[in-house]
Amino acid sequence: MTRKPTTGETNIDQAICDHRLLGAGLGDLATWQTWRVALKAAFALPLTPAELKVFHAIAGDRGLPKRRVRELWCVVGRGGGKSRMAAALGDYLALFQKHKLSPGERGSVLVLAGSVDQARTVFGYSAGFLTESKALEREVKATTASEIRLRNGVTLAVHPNSFRSIRGKTILACVFDEVAIWRDEVSATPDVEVYTAVLPSLARTGGMLIGISTPYRKTGLLYAKHRDHFGVDGDDILVVQGPALTFNSTLDIAAIAAARAADPAAAPAEWDAEFRADLAAFLDDATVDRAINFDRPLELSPQAGIVYICFIDAAAGGADSYTLCIGHKDGDNFVIDVVRGTQGAFDPQVVTKQYAELCRAYGIRKVMGDNYAKDWVAGTWRDNGFEYVKSPKAKSDIYLEALPSFVRGVVNIPNLPRLVRELRLLERQTHRSGKDLVLKPKNEHDDFANVVCGVLWQLDHIARVAARTPNVHVPPDLSTTSYGPLPGSLGDSWSPPSSW
Repeated sequence: MTRKPTTGETNIDQAICDHRLLGAGLGDLATWQTWRVALKAAFALPLTPAELKVFHAIAGDRGLPKRRVRELWCVVGRGGGKSRMAAALGDYLALFQKHKLSPGERGSVLVLAGSVDQARTVFGYSAGFLTESKALEREVKATTASEIRLRNGVTLAVHPNSFRSIRGKTILACVFDEVAIWRDEVSATPDVEVYTAVLPSLARTGGMLIGISTPYRKTGLLYAKHRDHFGVDGDDILVVQGPALTFNSTLDIAAIAAARAADPAAAPAEWDAEFRADLAAFLDDATVDRAINFDRPLELSPQAGIVYICFIDAAAGGADSYTLCIGHKDGDNFVIDVVRGTQGAFDPQVVTKQYAELCRAYGIRKVMGDNYAKDWVAGTWRDNGFEYVKSPKAKSDIYLEALPSFVRGVVNIPNLPRLVRELRLLERQTHRSGKDLVLKPKNEHDDFANVVCGVLWQLDHIARVAARTPNVHVPPDLSTTSYGPLPGSLGDSWSPPSSW
């Protein structure tokens, strides 16, 4: 008879290698040799001389842990079997580890993924490991769309990452899948927030935390763990790192070469598991925090004698938001008075009319819009009695123009979570040509950040031109009040100079 897996006497390598257990779902073990070495080291199992050589190659030539580590971090290239191993580890930690639970208490082993779709994929792997093994299948009490309830009082749960899903659970172990690219609608640092949320429960239960991911830029939780612990001796934290082919020798070398040629900038991270040196945060956390005025309301009402500027980023529905920003200059400071966005299914004509009414309340007669706006945008604004000016600068250039205002600490923005998140996520990339580009991360949005920086760029440029050329012609609504008296006016014929 097969020994019951809930006794806790089966170690990780035995569970993976036994085709009556997790090995039933892994297939050819020869393709998982590097993973086996990493896991044996993390669980303080002895290594053969050949395995020790592999360990030193992926762990930075550090010494072996003397006991099971508290945290294991695996930095692995794309296609290295990360999600399947995350699922296998979740199953193992739920079934084979001894857990101390009070009568009636149900413990949880969490596997947290980067998205809903990724969570479904990992859950499919987890369930597949159990159904492939008759011995393990008998341990399943019930299954839902995202959880597997086991007969030993443990629930294996696979969810998209969120610190909200952690509350109220007795967490026995946690696996972070693709943690370097986690995203959240309201937070720019979901990896750190989830990590902070699970630590107290893991400390109480003595549970293990495992992070598995392809690396991204040099920031975030995965990078911090790699920076501080890769190649460093210790029994609490082990970090391993290796190219995709090191962890999965079955990958097509020709396909990888083609992918490298198609995107040479991303290839070192995607295939070699190296953190990207060409990407950095456009605005660091301290700079963003300094710009937020926590004491003000989200929107400031229009005031007499104040001149306001507007920038829009139009959209016709779908994933992108139709956003608007209104701001003004107050002495040396640039104040963002209003930031609004409409997302989902909406009529852009109706939204434009609503935004036009808002602009009238602030005395605005002209609006500037995104460089890539469609033709319907200008027409719709004209129909509402406004002059629409298309931005002469591309979005990346607007971000770069707005940067000095953030650095000088003269920006005043509301504590609007969507806006703050987008600002924190903006990335500065050094192109091969030497020119810097500011981009949003893949599958993310920057509609709110775009309009805010559009207003900041306009305010800063007008202030600099006015200070540099006293006789410059400016529109009448920029010749008085908070900008100070400036001679001259071009009236309604004003548009941005070609130098913009």
